[in-house]
Amino acid sequence: MAVETREYRAEARFQRVSPQKARLVLDLIKGRGVQEALDTTAFTKKRIAPVVHKLLTSAVDNAKYVAGEEGIDLDVDNLYVKQALANDGPRMKRIRPAPMGRAYRYQRRLTHIVLSVAEREAAGGLVTKVEEPEPAPAKAGKAAKAKKPEAKAAKAKTAKVEAKESKPAGKKKPAKKKS
Repeated sequence: MAVETREYRAEARFQRVSPQKARLVLDLIKGRGVQEALDTTAFTKKRIAPVVHKLLTSAVDNAKYVAGEEGIDLDVDNLYVKQALANDGPRMKRIRPAPMGRAYRYQRRLTHIVLSVAEREAAGGLVTKVEEPEPAPAKAGKAAKAKKPEAKAAKAKTAKVEAKESKPAGKKKPAKKKS
């Protein structure tokens, strides 16, 4: 019987940064422990880093609150960043003046950031994983069956080549003369 691990999430929507730039910071903290991720975002020199730091603390606070409400034992030191996503938000269309009375259109991108934290499985915990052995005889039988169609295809090719070679050479028609 496997123990279910809970995920606790927090979202920051409509952030004024492109998703590509937000992913640079999120990739730094993905899969790390919460304390290490908080330290990383505190010292990252990107404009979105303080937002991600605040979002991460919010996700940890959500975890503490939900665990307290449901009576779950939660080890905050054992939390890690399970998921960190930066999705596209709506785009704001803007116009910039251009030479000779023209206008250039550009887009301001917005981002929806989603962070989820979960508790790591303890090494000596209740969670056990069972590996299934691979059936060796079944694979050998399938391999032998797979070779049979290849042999039939090879025989068919040789039969076609022999049929072409055995055709009698017919008479060629004489070329027409132009007058």
